[in-house]
Amino acid sequence: MFYGHPLQFGTFLTPSNADPETPVRLAELSERLGYDLVTFQDHPYQPRFLDTWTLLSWVAARTDRIHLSGNVLNLPMRPPAVLARAAASLDLLSRGRFELGLGAGGFWDAIGAMGGRTLAAGQSVDALSESIDVIRAIWNVDDRSALHVGGEFYRLDGAKRGPAPAHDVPILLGAYKPRMLRLTGRKADGWLPSLARMEPGDLRRASAIIDQAAVDAGRDPRAIRRLVNISGTFSPAGGGFLTGPSSQWVDDLLPYVLQDGVGTFIVLGDEPAVIERFAAEVAPALRATVAREHPGAAG
Repeated sequence: MFYGHPLQFGTFLTPSNADPETPVRLAELSERLGYDLVTFQDHPYQPRFLDTWTLLSWVAARTDRIHLSGNVLNLPMRPPAVLARAAASLDLLSRGRFELGLGAGGFWDAIGAMGGRTLAAGQSVDALSESIDVIRAIWNVDDRSALHVGGEFYRLDGAKRGPAPAHDVPILLGAYKPRMLRLTGRKADGWLPSLARMEPGDLRRASAIIDQAAVDAGRDPRAIRRLVNISGTFSPAGGGFLTGPSSQWVDDLLPYVLQDGVGTFIVLGDEPAVIERFAAEVAPALRATVAREHPGAAG
């Protein structure tokens, strides 16, 4: 199904601290090349990585136009009420350029080793659902009442609301399994999986679950943007999905737009040559092809 979202492109960078300036330079390069979004993975228990939240703030100060997000932020290590204020603050400071990518958690032994709460799979989805309600409630400054939440995982007892972000910050969920997909349909603004973790046909089946959950919740499925992380190799001759010349990349990605409704492709990797070639050859050709099929939706 085509959802009509303007086509967007982003980069998915590693927050390595081996040379702290490297991810920053790649983010600046992404902006210069015209990407819409720059994202970083978030593993707070990984000592080889910069803290993603700190990096997002630094990159926001070093850029002017590009949007920023975690891909995706590790919720068990980031209390939602504090995260809501941090997100609103960064959105205000960046003049409305922040997007909130969230995940239910993983690598539970590492989370526990850092002092985080370890949860079973079902519990982590319920905790994420509660966190979305807490975050949106903190942002809702039109309600002047004190905030009381008596959830199973998160409790607030008279918290003050605010600040409100500079724009309606979209909440994007990294989701693969049915419970997470249904949560995406009920409460999220975007769905952000990695294509490499899915089998052929999984994207369409998962999207149908999201759509049905949205309809059951009284929402329009078109309100939920589909974003996917992609990776591949440029080469003179074709050698499989996203392995070949730029024209093959366009042919491989086009059905995901026209048939599966993907509105944002996020290129995974830290090679400047790949980031540059995708921006110069794949993105404009894909936009032009989509524009011929659906005028006004190319971005």
